[in-house]
Amino acid sequence: MSGRILDHDLPLLAGLTEADLSGLGIRHHLARLSAWETLFDQSDTSRDVCFLISGALMAIHWTEDGREIIFSRFQPGDHFGELAALDGGSRSLAVVAREASQVLVLERDSFLRLVDRQPLVRDRLLAAMVARIRLLTRRNLDLVTQSVEQRVRAYLVSTFFEHGCLHPGGVIEDMPTHSEIAASIGANREIVSRSLSQLRRAGLIRTGRRKIELLDPGQLAG
Repeated sequence: MSGRILDHDLPLLAGLTEADLSGLGIRHHLARLSAWETLFDQSDTSRDVCFLISGALMAIHWTEDGREIIFSRFQPGDHFGELAALDGGSRSLAVVAREASQVLVLERDSFLRLVDRQPLVRDRLLAAMVARIRLLTRRNLDLVTQSVEQRVRAYLVSTFFEHGCLHPGGVIEDMPTHSEIAASIGANREIVSRSLSQLRRAGLIRTGRRKIELLDPGQLAG
């Protein structure tokens, strides 16, 4: 099974060879999810580490009053679930498929052996964890210092940049819903919808069904 895990070209394992994995007893399997199917819930006691092979996943927290907060979206190649694997605790977030997806599930013991015996994997893992901490720090500062419209603008700029189309005429065909945007920036759907309408009337964006076109990136970022 060790050879097959390298066939997926996972960034965390890039540069490793079958010889590097020899003797580690790497155990993994593939899981297939339908759209909106849950991979695991928050407080789940599973401790394996997962890699998104295809599709799109969201990490979600549900508050006690039922509000949904989207912490992150995963792209193919991304890994997640390492916190529970490292400390033996329960899941802090649920992971839900936004569309039909395929996930490689690496058993916890295999992951821990990789981290222990492969410095390259350990260094990449630490770098990824630091990047997530920095991102969460920025998000917390945004909640304190920015209005909802400013957070919507920043979200759009970031999303266009991630899709490689932060330029006039750039189009995102599968834009998150207003509810998803609201859950991502700590706002409610009605205020997000109002902010998007204001940006559209100002000529900064053009919207359609699950589609958004960037008309004036300079003004949007400003």
